[in-house]
Amino acid sequence: MNFIISGKNIEVTPGLKDSIEQKLGKLERYFTPETEITVTLSVEKGRQKIEVTIPVKGNIIRSEQTSNDMYVSIDLVEEIIERQLRKYKNKLVARNQGHPTSAAETGSIRKEFIESEEESPEDDEIRIVRTKKFGIKPMYPEDACLQMELLGHSFFVFSNAETDEVNVVYKRNDGSFGLIEPEFS
Repeated sequence: MNFIISGKNIEVTPGLKDSIEQKLGKLERYFTPETEITVTLSVEKGRQKIEVTIPVKGNIIRSEQTSNDMYVSIDLVEEIIERQLRKYKNKLVARNQGHPTSAAETGSIRKEFIESEEESPEDDEIRIVRTKKFGIKPMYPEDACLQMELLGHSFFVFSNAETDEVNVVYKRNDGSFGLIEPEFS
């Protein structure tokens, strides 16, 4: 695996580089040798953040973890990436349903990992446990934000009165609001 390690507001010391390569190096059993792993370290307001991005055929495995200690962040990000890889494997296996997986389908994931009999824990399965139906009446985005606030939710689905399309408003981490509009291509 090829590591591309960079830092924002932090010097990437040999100790940090070794720690990243050691921790994320455990993932080499999943990837082909030419796989590139992009790691970005940053410090913002005393918070130590690591972002890891691994492109795989048609997808991206990505995690971003923040803590008070960069070494803790590195440990956390490795666990999350490994969990995502198990989910990705389950997705590939389910899609192929016993048919051999070609190298074109797996991209930079090792074929041995996909074909291994190792079962992933059931808690990694995606299960929809509840379906909710509700009437959607047309409203303006500002009204949808107000309704979301009144309900105490972090997002709200509504029909935009201006466009007659289904939109989503959501509360951002900084307390402001965001609007998601569909874009059909």
